[in-house]
Parts: sequence; structure tokens; C-alpha cells
Amino acid sequence: MPCLASSDRYSITLPDGHRFPIAKYELIREQLLWQGIAQPADIYDPGFCAEEDILRVHTAEYWYKVKELRLSPAEVRRLGLPQSPELVHRSLSSAAGTVQSALRALRDGIGMSLAGGTHHAFADRGEGFCVLNDIAIAAARLLHHGLARQVLVVDLDVHQGDGTASIFRDEPRVFTFSMHAGANYPLRKEQSDLDVALPLGMDDAAYLAQLQEVLPGLIEQVQPDFVFFQAGVDVLATDKLGKLALTPAGCRQRDELVLGLCHERGLPLAVSMGGGYSERLRDIVDAHCQTFAVAYELYEN
Repeated sequence: MPCLASSDRYSITLPDGHRFPIAKYELIREQLLWQGIAQPADIYDPGFCAEEDILRVHTAEYWYKVKELRLSPAEVRRLGLPQSPELVHRSLSSAAGTVQSALRALRDGIGMSLAGGTHHAFADRGEGFCVLNDIAIAAARLLHHGLARQVLVVDLDVHQGDGTASIFRDEPRVFTFSMHAGANYPLRKEQSDLDVALPLGMDDAAYLAQLQEVLPGLIEQVQPDFVFFQAGVDVLATDKLGKLALTPAGCRQRDELVLGLCHERGLPLAVSMGGGYSERLRDIVDAHCQTFAVAYELYEN
């Protein structure tokens, strides 16, 4: 039975003292419970990420600047979020959610986080609303403790997983795969182990055909014993920052393909949510909830 890492840390403080809610996270949890997809007992607070796990991935200089709220104005602009104690706590909790999801996946086959997917965080800096790279932190922990031999990162956010690619550039035990809109953020791309840059406006049929063409063979090639799935829903046609044209049904089929392949092959799978920036909050929440619904349908028994 799937378990969901979540927390109550849903806001950050803006420079003028107002609190900015990160609304989708709380609404997704509420909708999963209201629809009966998840039960209260399935949801747990992962706590905070251990510093030793962070420092396997991020430089000490960067981490202590984040922790002590000493990022420069230029670094804050690059990050896109104001530094605050709440942002630090939120980032620590989100990273812990992916770490705990990975550990539960080893036990249950799948672990999921109601956050995470912060793939624009580099070893020495944060970018694109991403402070700590939760997938990199969790993957490094598995490798360090001998809990995985070969990791595959499947990043299907509409934006390239540039921070993850950079962090694992020289780590053969982690294979990074990013399928994203080519002419989109980040302007300067990193080199993943496999990048598939998609043309703008790609629809369901073309997108799913491309993923079906690549992913099964990639699993056979890499032979992973652990998979991380960055399940961003900014691939939707309604997304303000996405530039692809998937429907909710197409996004669900994407999730069914990824989760189905891992389930069929008995590969432990940790799922992080990633991005979603549709105009209507309901579109974002519904799409993320679909990912979790697919997981429950596959792994319930």
C-alpha cells in the first residue's frame, strides 16, 4: 500500500511580512483524502532532512548560506524566492519527504512525496524556485549506504532537470534522463545522460509515442535497481510556463506508462511531484492527484 510523505509547512514569509501560501500542496492532500484515494493513515510527516545527507550533494558554503539566510541579492533573484526561516524549513521537509519515500519504496515497492522534484538546485546554488535537490539527496543517500547499485532518474517535468544532471555528471551509478520542452527554461541546458528535447506544442499522441519509444529500452540498457520519477504536471496545455499541449488524460497515460513499467519489473520507485503552473489551481491539483491515483491502483494489493 502506498504511503505519502507530507508536512504542514505550506507557507513562506515575503519581505513585506505577508505570508505566501504554497497552496497546491495542502489542496492535493485534502483532495486525495476527500476522494478516498488515500486514507489519513497513509500520510506521514517525514521530518527534516539530515545535514549529512545534504552535504553529500550540496557544497558546505552554499548550504550554510541558505541555512543562515546569507544568500546575496543576486542569489535570491536566481532562486526566485525570498529567503526566510520558513523557506529553509520547507526545503528541509521536502528533501526529507523524498528521502523517506525512497526508503519506503525499498520496502513497499513505491514511495511518494506530496512535494519535491526540485531539480533546478545545483550543488552550489539554487535556481528556479529550487533550494535543495531532493532527488539528488535521496539518490546519494541510497548509494552511500549500499541500498542501491544503479539509479535511474526519470525526469518528465516540462523543464530540463539541469541541477540533477550537473550534480551527477561524473557519477556513473546515476543515469539521468530528462524529456522536456526544448525551447524553454532553463535557457542554458546541462547535459543529462539522456536528453530528449521536445518541440513546442507537442500533443498527447506524439508525447506518449516518444516516451514509449525511449523508456522501456532505457530501462533495459541501464538495468537500474532503483528509479526516481519527477512527475511535473507543467506538461499540460493549460500551463503558463510549459509550452507543451498535453491533456489531463495524456498526463495520466504518461504516469501509467512510467509507474506501470516499474511495477511490472519490480523496480523500487520514488515519486516526487515537480512543477505545475496552470492558471486554474484546480487543473494543477487534479493532475497531481491523478499521479497518486495511478499509484494506488497499481500498488494497492
